[in-house]
Amino acid sequence: MIPSTPPSGSTSFDSTHSALPQGSLRRRLIAAAIALVCLGGLAFTVDLDVARWCKAGHIPKEIMRFLNFSEVCGHAIGVATILLAAAVLDPTLAGRRAAARLGSLPISRDLVRMVAATFAGGLMANIIKLTPLDRVRPRAADLSAVASSLATFGDSVATTIASHSDINSFPSGHSATAAGLAAALSWKYPHGTWLFFLLAASAAAQRVASSAHYPSDVFMGAALGLASAAVILGQHRPHANAVRTHLM
Repeated sequence: MIPSTPPSGSTSFDSTHSALPQGSLRRRLIAAAIALVCLGGLAFTVDLDVARWCKAGHIPKEIMRFLNFSEVCGHAIGVATILLAAAVLDPTLAGRRAAARLGSLPISRDLVRMVAATFAGGLMANIIKLTPLDRVRPRAADLSAVASSLATFGDSVATTIASHSDINSFPSGHSATAAGLAAALSWKYPHGTWLFFLLAASAAAQRVASSAHYPSDVFMGAALGLASAAVILGQHRPHANAVRTHLM
């Protein structure tokens, strides 16, 4: 089949021409998830030192401001807004020209897979937090009295527990969602992979910098996000996404 030629005075760009072969994305995501789990295990040895340093307010204000802005990439409302923007800007995701529609709905299967891949890891993290595996967040713990990072599990080192969230540090749901979003966007728009994962890493770093999580929490959360995305996206290729820009 001969591809259509864009009209004179316009440019055409196929965002999927450099997409990974089927199965390759799944292998890379799973490999990255395994690496993050290993890093998470090693991070237990530095959890307390990093948490104490962050809690002492040593991070420069401008860096902290950037990290706080990046939290939007891991927050459910912010992530939903990003996906909505993608659906509005990309005609293959939603609307009358949506490719491979989901039944009679004006949305594509690509969009459904992206949403599922984004939120699956965060959902898994929240399910884990419903178990008795409690961990006191750095902001609610007396870190000066803690000898081992394992002592942060349970509530024995808690100083103030304003809500049950204060003992739901492990794993990081924000990091899981940010990693899932990065994987979903990279699957659909591979040219932006480096940017998507940079923002995901910044969102995860914000959780540590704000004393909401320990490093091991964010590594394990991100691993959940990538592993969940691998299951949902790995056997599918996104629909070709030709974006045309008409020049005056």
